[in-house]
Amino acid sequence: MNLPRITVVGLGPADANLLTGATRQILDSTPPDRIFLRTRIHPAGSVLPNSPSFDDIYEREPTFDDVYRSIVESLVGAAVEYGAVVYAVPGSPVVAERTVEMLLTDVRVEVAIEPALSFLDLTWARLRIDPFTFGVRVIDGHRFAEESAALSTASLVAQCHSSDVLSDIKLAIDTAMLDEVPIVTVLHHLGLSDERIVVVSWDDLDRLATTVGIEADHLTSLFIPALVSSTGRSVVRLEEQMRALRAGCPWDREQTHASLARYATEEAQELVDAIAALDGEVDGEVDGEVDGEVDPVDHLQEELGDLLFQVVFHACLATEQGWFTFADVATTLHAKMERRHPHVFGDLEVADAAEVARNWERIKAEERTAAKTRRVRGPDGAQPFARN
Repeated sequence: MNLPRITVVGLGPADANLLTGATRQILDSTPPDRIFLRTRIHPAGSVLPNSPSFDDIYEREPTFDDVYRSIVESLVGAAVEYGAVVYAVPGSPVVAERTVEMLLTDVRVEVAIEPALSFLDLTWARLRIDPFTFGVRVIDGHRFAEESAALSTASLVAQCHSSDVLSDIKLAIDTAMLDEVPIVTVLHHLGLSDERIVVVSWDDLDRLATTVGIEADHLTSLFIPALVSSTGRSVVRLEEQMRALRAGCPWDREQTHASLARYATEEAQELVDAIAALDGEVDGEVDGEVDGEVDPVDHLQEELGDLLFQVVFHACLATEQGWFTFADVATTLHAKMERRHPHVFGDLEVADAAEVARNWERIKAEERTAAKTRRVRGPDGAQPFARN
C-alpha cells in the first residue's frame, strides 16, 4: 500500500537567491495550495506568497510542543487528502526543525527530504572558522541552561529570539567561576541586507537594543568562545586532583577497582544515614548545628561528595586501563536516562508514576536483550566466528 507522501524542502536562510535548483523545480511543479509553509515570519517565506502557512497555529497553541504536534497533524491530514504535499521550511529541513523530526517517525506518511543551505553554513563563512577544527557545539537558546554545564569548546547558540532568552543565557553562567568574562559574537540577520555581526560583553547580552542597536529575533544567534561553567570547572578540577593523587600518593597509587569496592558500600551507607538525618526538618529548611552535630544539609553535601569521589576514582582507574573516561560515564548515564524517560524526552504519555516504573522495567529488559544479541552475534549482526 502506498502511503501519502510529504516532501520537505528547505528555503535557505534568507531569500530566493539561496534556493537549490531541485527545490525550485519541486515548488514550480506543485500547485500553491498543496505547498504548506511553516511560517511567514521569516524572509525566506516570501518565495511562496500564495501558499498557506501555519502561523495561525503559532498564535493559537499555548506551547511550542503543541504547535509542532498541530502542524504535523495538519500536514498528515493534507497528505491523506491530496495524496502528496510539499512542506516548506526556512533554512535547512534537518537543522533545528522539530516538526521534520516528528514527521520522519510518523508511520502514517512517507517523507522525502530535499537538502538546503542552512544558517549554519552562513555562520561558519562569516566567522571564518571550520566547526570541526574548533569542535563547535550547536545549542538551542531555550536549553542553554541545561546544556551549559561544561562548555569546554566553542558554542553556537541559536533560537535567541528575545531579550528574555538572552537574559536566561546570561544568567546561566556563573562568571565568577571563570578566568575571564567571555566576549560574545552576535550574528543577526545573516544573508539579509541588514546583516549585523558585532562583539559584545557577557554582561550586555540582554541589552543589545541599547548597546548595539539590535532587536533580537528568530534570526539572531550567538557564538561563544570556549569556557567552563562552575559545574564543569569543578568536575575538571576533581579529575585533575585524582590524577595528582595517583601520581603522588602511595596509598592512592596502590588502589584497584577491587580494593576500592568496600569503600563504595561504606560511602553509600553514610549517604543514606545523612539523608535519614534530614528527617524531622520543617520543609527541608535547616540552619546551623542540630543537637551539637553538623548541620544536616552540610552533612548531606559532604557525603554526596564522598560518594562522587568513588566514581571519579574508578573512572580514573578505567581511563588508565584504556576502558573509558569519566566523561564516558556521564554520557552513558545521560543516554540511559533519556531512553528510559520517553514521557519526558519523547512523545509517550503516561498516567502516573506506576506506569513510569513499568516502562522503565520494559525498556531495561529490551536493553539487556539487545546487549546480549550484540555479545553473541557481534555489532553488525553477523556471527563473529564459527565453532567447529
